[in-house]
Amino acid sequence: MFKHYALVLEYLGTNYCGWQRQNHSTTVQENLEKALSIIANEPITVVCAGRTDTGVHATAQVVHFATKALRDTKAWVFGVNAHLPKDIKVSAVFKVTANFSARFTALYRRYQYVIYQNKTSSAIWHDRTVWINQALDIDNMNVASRDLLGEQDFSAFRSSQCQSFSAMRNVHHAYFKQYGKFIIFDIQGNAFLHHMVRNIVGSLLEIGLHKKPVNWMCELVKARDRAQAGITVPAHGLYLVEVGYPDGFNIKAFQAVPFIDTNLCNTAF
Repeated sequence: MFKHYALVLEYLGTNYCGWQRQNHSTTVQENLEKALSIIANEPITVVCAGRTDTGVHATAQVVHFATKALRDTKAWVFGVNAHLPKDIKVSAVFKVTANFSARFTALYRRYQYVIYQNKTSSAIWHDRTVWINQALDIDNMNVASRDLLGEQDFSAFRSSQCQSFSAMRNVHHAYFKQYGKFIIFDIQGNAFLHHMVRNIVGSLLEIGLHKKPVNWMCELVKARDRAQAGITVPAHGLYLVEVGYPDGFNIKAFQAVPFIDTNLCNTAF
């Protein structure tokens, strides 16, 4: 009889060729499946809530798997972590029903893109944030972000490698907040296209730098043309921070684990 589990995972994506298993490079999925297979003493395959690209980080990725192995919670957390590299760690484990899917049961995904704004770059944050040494008009960027809300065609922000059948996505919120030297773009939606968040941020930065007017974002959404939008910003500023599920699955602990706790005051940084 199979037992079904869900794990919450955090990882620094710097050293990995994204989430998905590859033949030519090491990935987060490969490392996790190896560690789980050792503890289970049988091959384990996992499914994640959202496949992250090369260099993208996660503070609350969710995966599910099935196994015949009988192990307690400590084994699935501490045992698996003992076989993972230091930049990939399991933070929680839950028993779930057979009809739970980390991907298809999810109601939403939430990402944060982190900008380090300072005159000089940071030795500590250089591979975990994107450095900008110019002033950004956050008010203008927030006004422009409103044009992303709701269910729309986001073709203007999908990569040419995107394999999704439809560009329709529903964005629940999108806004910038500043915490000292950190500027956080927080966006939540039912799902995201390949490079969608990074392409959106690239366009919003054009507005924040006064290179484009505030209404440019609305024009881009309507145009549905990737060639007209801004650049794809670097992956190392992006974090998957929350995945939401229906109440019936009783997995409340899949709560937000943001890069920066938005309840903290600016002086904390």
